[in-house]
Amino acid sequence: MPTALVSVSCKTGVVELVRELKEIGWDVVSSGGTAKTLRENSIECKEISDVTGFPEILDGRVKTLNPKIHGGILAIRNNREHLSQLRKYGIDTIDMVVVNLYPFESTINTIEKPQDKNISQEVIENIDIGGVALLRAAAKNYKDVLVVCDQNDYSLVLDSLKNSLPLNDLRLTLAAKAFRHTAYYDSLISTYLTYEKFPDQVAIPLKKISGLRYGENPHQCAVLYSHGTEKNKPVVISAKQLHGKELSYNNYLDLESAWSLVHEFEKPACAIIKHNNPCGCAESENLQESYLKALSCEPLSVFGGIIAFNGPVDYKLAQEISKLFVECVISCDYSKEALDILMQKKNIRLLKQDIPYKKENDVVEYKTVSSGMLVQDRDDSILSEIKVVTKRIPTQEESNSLKFAWKVAKHVKSNAIVLVRGLQTVGIGAGQMSRIDSLKIAIEKMKDVKHGLDENKNPLVLASDAFFPFPDVVEESFKARVTAIVQPGGSIKDNDSIKAADDTNMAMIQTGMRHFKH
Repeated sequence: MPTALVSVSCKTGVVELVRELKEIGWDVVSSGGTAKTLRENSIECKEISDVTGFPEILDGRVKTLNPKIHGGILAIRNNREHLSQLRKYGIDTIDMVVVNLYPFESTINTIEKPQDKNISQEVIENIDIGGVALLRAAAKNYKDVLVVCDQNDYSLVLDSLKNSLPLNDLRLTLAAKAFRHTAYYDSLISTYLTYEKFPDQVAIPLKKISGLRYGENPHQCAVLYSHGTEKNKPVVISAKQLHGKELSYNNYLDLESAWSLVHEFEKPACAIIKHNNPCGCAESENLQESYLKALSCEPLSVFGGIIAFNGPVDYKLAQEISKLFVECVISCDYSKEALDILMQKKNIRLLKQDIPYKKENDVVEYKTVSSGMLVQDRDDSILSEIKVVTKRIPTQEESNSLKFAWKVAKHVKSNAIVLVRGLQTVGIGAGQMSRIDSLKIAIEKMKDVKHGLDENKNPLVLASDAFFPFPDVVEESFKARVTAIVQPGGSIKDNDSIKAADDTNMAMIQTGMRHFKH
């Protein structure tokens, strides 16, 4: 009679599984909690202690770690020496292992990681030892043992057994799944317990959330994974989609850019992203005004763009948004009236992320290269030490605009030039090989910007993510009537640009911090 060892933390479906196994002639061995559940449902089974001759000890920490269990799993059935040893020590073979693990992931999603390294005992007790060992043993010996770690596979296994279907491919498939499962589980544990930012070895827990419509291009397949611990965090991938078709790879990239930019601002703000670059951004006293100002920066590029707000979308704002075709809108909330309007547009995607955004200085980001991965601190800083380097000090109006422009420039691909009046972008040059090319693009885009601008009240300022080794940007921006500049500083020829600014009565500040974005 074949034997299944069944020991599950999550009991969903286990009663039905074991009942059907018993009906087709399987014997069942189970651990304390699972055995209790089975008996409560009038299903007889052997206890682990009946097989091992040894009771559970240490509050259940040790129950399956025994040669009579692991010997029965790991013995190669066509190996005479293995079978001889089983007979010698009175060990019966185990032909199926059904195990799911202690709920470590759900536990850490409800218990915040302590900063003082004082890990909760509840977290420690939810680190499974015996279950992982059982799964790995069964998966290693998959040619002789079926291993089941996912309740969604119960029906597949039962169907194969009841209909005497070939099991070779299924055994290998389930074994690979078990190793992925334990690897993911261990990576969650190692990540939670690790306090070093850049340890010598890294295991990144990734769990599939969904397939995507396609990758960067329609011929590329794509999938979205989460780090496993991103639940209940203010991130795009945990946002709730309220309306629209499924998101694409590029949608997520643009949503991430828009969401991170709009939360640089405390006042009501709007960020509009196209191809991972801002094409408009504004901060105002209300979201509708911010949206109209951001839209006016580059209205043609907004078509098919991504819009993010740092406050709730109301009826009037929704009316304005509905006038255009946009791919996605993300906000903390929408009024019922706003949803009624926006949901009339079949192709728009509406996302809600209501968890308050906060910057986390200990977060790192990953980028892949061939056969490797680059890891760095996320750029959550804005300013280091502001230093006025020209004879003229910026006015209060210029200072406010410079701070706003610098925040936007941080999110623009290098070389970045951002032109701002008041608290709205009026021209953005992104991703060019030279600063001058970016400046020319920004100036050209500025020509048609009109919304709410008073040139007498709102001087034109410029932000650059790159330092100035030559005075060319200062000279060209002066021709465009720029009155103040913010840039990182740090070139050995800084004085040339400072002199050019002084000669034209421009104000210039250096931040002591750069924000290259590649």
